[in-house]
Amino acid sequence: RPRVSARAQGRRAILEKFGGAATGPAPHLKRAGGTAAVKAMLLEWCRARTRGYQHVDVQNFSGSWGSGLAFCALLHSFFPDAFEYSSLEPGARRHNFALAFATAEERAGCAPLLEVEDMVRLPVPDAKCVYTYLQELYRCLVAKGLVKTKKR
Repeated sequence: RPRVSARAQGRRAILEKFGGAATGPAPHLKRAGGTAAVKAMLLEWCRARTRGYQHVDVQNFSGSWGSGLAFCALLHSFFPDAFEYSSLEPGARRHNFALAFATAEERAGCAPLLEVEDMVRLPVPDAKCVYTYLQELYRCLVAKGLVKTKKR
């Protein structure tokens, strides 16, 4: 019986927990260079979409997302009529996460892969969970035609 790597086990656990919603890298992000390149491109995409939003400085997939404002800014950049970003406060983490996840589900059709309670329980979000969620959000936005990708 072949040995299963820790990464494969972790991936299987995520897929079981989330019902297979995120089944690989976000579409059209896969380029030569593997996972590190995909992560770097997704992070740069998030950074570009949230640039200029107050209290948001996307540098990684963990601490940068801790207040929930980065999720809100990312969604607001696509759906500016969904909520008033300027009324949000960094300290209102529970509200920010709930608003972002509800907006992602309603407007982008993004599966609710993250729980608000899980996000507020930890001072710094788990990078793998955030990365998985952002892949799924990107995939949904591509499917809705809101993100333009290069043709292969």
